[in-house]
Amino acid sequence: MCSIGQSYNQPIFPPNATWNQTATTFAYQSQIGRDPIGLYIDTNNSIYTTHRQNGQILIWMNNSNDPNLILYTQLSEASRSIFVTTNGDMYVGNDSSAKQIIKSNSNSYSNQTISIATVSSSFVIFGIFIDLNNTLYCSIQGQHKVVKKWLNSNSSTMIPVAGNGSSGSASNMLNKPYGIFVDTNFDLYVADAVNNRIQLFRLGQTNGITVAGNGSLNTTITLNSPTHVILDGNKYLFIANSDSDQIIGSDENGFRCIVGCSGGGSGSNKLKVPRSIAFDSFGNLFVVDRDNDRIQKFCLSTNFCNNKRKKTTIRYVHLII
Repeated sequence: MCSIGQSYNQPIFPPNATWNQTATTFAYQSQIGRDPIGLYIDTNNSIYTTHRQNGQILIWMNNSNDPNLILYTQLSEASRSIFVTTNGDMYVGNDSSAKQIIKSNSNSYSNQTISIATVSSSFVIFGIFIDLNNTLYCSIQGQHKVVKKWLNSNSSTMIPVAGNGSSGSASNMLNKPYGIFVDTNFDLYVADAVNNRIQLFRLGQTNGITVAGNGSLNTTITLNSPTHVILDGNKYLFIANSDSDQIIGSDENGFRCIVGCSGGGSGSNKLKVPRSIAFDSFGNLFVVDRDNDRIQKFCLSTNFCNNKRKKTTIRYVHLII
């Protein structure tokens, strides 16, 4: 169930929900290339990622087995994040800029793009998110901060909202932030990777609250370089615990490992440096398994997962960025 205006899925799970520990591989290296990172699933269950070596954006729609829309862009190998709004506008974090891919009047993607936000050329945007007020947030790993910009504004100024620009572990500091998530109250969650924690910055507050990991009041789980955080419909956290090769979930009983709990590897029940996670509308969990060059699908145990997906015609669109 999703609130009005949300383009992403936030299922509501019962306490102690479980996922099948044996995943199916949704996408292989032959489709998505080496070292995949970005992932997005919209409320229509269309799945988006980037092929970092050749600049493609890959989109699976209508339960297709292969990506049935491939956008040929000039994104660099540094592209690490992707976000899609309710009206289908697509944003990609690419090197030091966040780019919007423009749609034509036919509602298909054209060859036009706009650079929405740019940071210093020596830094890379690692995470992007657009809240319900049409505000773009970018995490800048090398500057140890998160900045934002209202997309309806003509100003190019990015306003700092978390981190003071220096690396550190104080409540107003970050150390290499990766994935970010903004909830319906406009509170910001940050995967603070080197500090091994998830930081919550309430709207208008510059001092963060550690809600998971090192320094948290709830120490039921240890984080090891978390790189992505998302929330379910009850605002419980799910975390890509990257260097521990596992996905952490929470509910009213606290934090626990939910998949990849038997150590890293390449088996169907294992992960190796998971980087991004997302739910479909049925509560199935998709994981970008970076070092295995694949996207894994872990089915919610109460679901029947149909692994046979309909083949559809592939369309190719060339974009100049």
